[in-house]
Amino acid sequence: MNFCSRCVLPDTFPGISFDEKGVCNYCRNNPAPDKETRKLYLDRFNELVEESRGKGPFDVIMAYSGGKDSTYTMLMLKQRYNLSILAVTFDNGFISEQAKRNIDRMTTEVGAARLILAPPFELMKRVFRLSATKDIYSIKALDRASSICTSCIGIIKSIVLKAALNMKIPLVAFGWSPGQAPITSAIMRTNPRLQVITHKTIRDPLIKNVGDEIRPYFLTDDDLTVHKSFWPTNIHPLAFTEYNEEEIYKTIKGLGWVKPEDTDPNSTNCLLNALANYIHRKRFGFHPYAWEIAGIVRMGYMERDEGMKKVTKEEDMKMVKYAADLLGITL
Repeated sequence: MNFCSRCVLPDTFPGISFDEKGVCNYCRNNPAPDKETRKLYLDRFNELVEESRGKGPFDVIMAYSGGKDSTYTMLMLKQRYNLSILAVTFDNGFISEQAKRNIDRMTTEVGAARLILAPPFELMKRVFRLSATKDIYSIKALDRASSICTSCIGIIKSIVLKAALNMKIPLVAFGWSPGQAPITSAIMRTNPRLQVITHKTIRDPLIKNVGDEIRPYFLTDDDLTVHKSFWPTNIHPLAFTEYNEEEIYKTIKGLGWVKPEDTDPNSTNCLLNALANYIHRKRFGFHPYAWEIAGIVRMGYMERDEGMKKVTKEEDMKMVKYAADLLGITL
């Protein structure tokens, strides 16, 4: 397998090509945002925060996993901007016990209201077993996340959006790293048109294959017409602020956050991630975190050698087998 000489994307990544220097087309066509661009987004974010403050029962609803990036984002929203926060955690049945303790401690630390939604475990097992064993999503939908994570993230995003719409909370925050989404989508107002695309991509395949039990966790088609005058703005603050993993760990650990020891190296909250990565690599030939890590490397937040270790390291098979056994999957 050959890798881009500048980032960490392999020759198995969808749509990739290399020039004579071994630099991939994604590096050539997706330059890292410079300081001026990040400042423009930061200034825009500061204005948005002031416009949104006090406009709803909470200033922001936060998709809070208890992981390092979402924890740091939540701290930033509270400590730098003094926003009132509703932290929503989607308990998919595979959250590390240490992550649960982190969720409790960190929401208490920042004074955030906490809401935990835990669907029946048997339902979530059906969702993840389906995601792991059948191709229900297009390959394009899976170039930045595994099928299992795509299902989980799709449900999480829908849950927080439903809550934001019903409670009229103006901001919806995610703790995505700067490599997970382009800066151009770091501040984006949601709208019915975008939701129609999401429904076709994620909601509809899940309802078709899992059944109506999963339907309540998604917006309905009627929701898109009922909510006409108000739609919240999605924010991803880590896309336009300085990102340093060492400093993030130092900051959150100083407030009592503890890194779980039972999760794989790419997750600080989920026990299912090792299996998700393993299946994705076997099925598609590249690591599902390759896109994210490539973006972080391009921005200079991670050395390429470190990024290469992350996308080539084999999964801990004990972790893989643990999740596979719970789902009833034969590897």
